[in-house]
Order: sequence, then structure tokens, then C-alpha cells
Amino acid sequence: MSEYYVCHSCGTKYEITENVWKCKCGGMLDLLKQKVTLDPSKLSERPPTMWRYVDTMAFENDSTIWRKVTMGEGYTPLIVLDETKPNTLVKVDYMMPTLSFKDRGAAVLIAKAKELGVTRVIADSSGNAGTAIAAYAKRAGIACDIFLREGTSPKKIAQVKAHGANVRTVNGTREDVAAAAQKAINEEKHFYASHVYNPFFYEGTKTYAYEIWEQMKSEPDTLIIPVGNGTLLLGAYYGFKELLENGLIKKVPKIVAIQAENCAPLAKAFVNNEIEAEEIKGKETLAEGIAIAAPARSVQILEAVRTTNGEILTVNEEEILQARAALAGKGFYVEITTAANYAGYLKYNHSLSEKIIIPLCGAGIKSN
Repeated sequence: MSEYYVCHSCGTKYEITENVWKCKCGGMLDLLKQKVTLDPSKLSERPPTMWRYVDTMAFENDSTIWRKVTMGEGYTPLIVLDETKPNTLVKVDYMMPTLSFKDRGAAVLIAKAKELGVTRVIADSSGNAGTAIAAYAKRAGIACDIFLREGTSPKKIAQVKAHGANVRTVNGTREDVAAAAQKAINEEKHFYASHVYNPFFYEGTKTYAYEIWEQMKSEPDTLIIPVGNGTLLLGAYYGFKELLENGLIKKVPKIVAIQAENCAPLAKAFVNNEIEAEEIKGKETLAEGIAIAAPARSVQILEAVRTTNGEILTVNEEEILQARAALAGKGFYVEITTAANYAGYLKYNHSLSEKIIIPLCGAGIKSN
């Protein structure tokens, strides 16, 4: 499959190499590739993992490099949350090797790194992405450094270290952590395995959409998705767009994004009808996974929400804790960021006939 990086801001194209991760103009890179074609009749022959959709991903023709990386991630259960609301389903995406949806993107990104001959990767994270990158890098035989903020959940730090990654902690904000990682990338010239900057991460998270379509045999009306850097939101959007282009669905579902009230730059930009979110001075929030004061892909995130006639809702800390307890009462023990998403669903004004999907992004054992 022939593909390139293309700048979302100025349109400059780049060959895909180990050292390219941002445009010279400072813009974010998207993946430019030939039109994706999916033959549904072949899916029954494929394994029950996200790699059943490998033909839609930007690997070399007939590449099987992913087989050296996969741990069976994907194809997670889609379950009715409450029998009184049969049209609301949860996708249990914490049923992954490292207990979060980030395994989707990490598996594809590390497989691509392996295909490029990368020997060392650097990544920054609030926890889950770092864990996933560390696990798949170890499996692929690639050395790994993960930058984390001091104060990150000890359980997540322990998980990253367990996978053999070198942890570099940074005293500061999540944005300070990203800046430190990028400084190291520029100085050390290693592959930036960023779940935000590298478009191949979205080639993995888009499988969330493909699975929903195959499991439902149609598209839902609405996706409720927590958003900080937008890795699941954009992946889902890209996946449903590809399904629409293949004539397999009638429309891209409406995206309802959820932010923590204490750190909600995207919600502010959405309400003010701004194209790009400005960096804010966010307060501390229990939902550390979406505590992003300056989302690098805010332009793409806001485009996706608006294009689907969606909206962005915010939830406060008490609503988050109450939602976590409510989900636990239904049998789902989730991490706090996922609870913020469910809190948003509880505030969302919907009809009983509206088909809604809620991702359960991370397992509760990962949070304090």
C-alpha cells in the first residue's frame, strides 16, 4: 500500500521514515493513502482480533509483520448496559492485554516501527498509552523510553516498568511531559512513538469503528467518547468514514465528546465556535487520561465533532465519582477517566430509540 504523511495545515507531503513526526511548519501530520477497500465476505476467515481488518491498514503489501507484535487485541464485547435501555451498549475495550483501548493504536504503531527497522522508541503519556507502547515494544524487541508526569498513578508506572521500559518522570504538566519527550527525540534521534503525533496510532484505534459495524451489522446513531488528545475519537471517526466510503454504512455516527469540567479546552472552543482550541490553565482532575490543556490535534477533533453534528459536554468531579460507582453497580469496574465518559452519557439528552455506544476505555485496577 502506497502512503505518505501530509500536513493538516499546509499540505506538505513527507515520505514515511523513522525520524519524521511533525511538519516543518509545525503542523500535525495525517496519513495519506490509497482508498481503503474492505471485502466483508473475507472477514469470516479472519481471526477474532482487530487484525481481521489489516487490509485497511497502511502496511506494505502482504506484510505479516503484525504477527510478531500482536497479543490478540481487539474484537472486544459489545454489551447492553441496562435492559431498561436496550439501545445503549457498552464496548468493553479494557478487555485488552494492557487493560485499555490504547492497545489498538500501540499494536499498529509498533508493528509499523518494526517494519521500518526501528530499534528504539520514545513516547510520552498520562499512563495508558505509555503502558501499551512499552508492552508492544518489548514484544517486538524494540528498546523503549516512556516519559510520564510525576504524580501519575503508581499502578500505571509499575505496569510500564514491568514491561521493561525506561521511565523518565517529569515534574510539571502533561504538556511539560510532551515537551520533554520531544526534546529528547530531537537530541537523540529516535522514533517518536506518539499516540498523538503519529498517524499510525489512529490506524489501530479506527478498528473500534470496524468492530462496532461488524458486531451491530450497521452503524449506531451516536458515539459517546471521552476526549483529551482525541486518539479514540479520531480513530472512530476515521474508521466510520472509511466504512461510509465503502458503502457499508449510510452515515457516520454523531460524536458526543466528553471532557472533565476542570480541564476542558475543547468544550470551550466548541461553544465559542473556534476552529482550534487555545491552551488553558487547567485544574487538577481525577480523570487524568483526558487532562490535556493543549490538545495538539484540536483542529481535527473539532472538525470531527462538528461534521457529525455532535457536541462536547463537560462533567464535574462529583459526577465522575458517582458515575464510577454506578458502573461498578452494573458489574463494570472502570478507571476514573472512563467514569467521566459515563457521567457525560448520563447528562446527554437522548431518545429511547437512539442507538448509542459507550466505550469502557480502561480497567479500574489501573486507577487509585
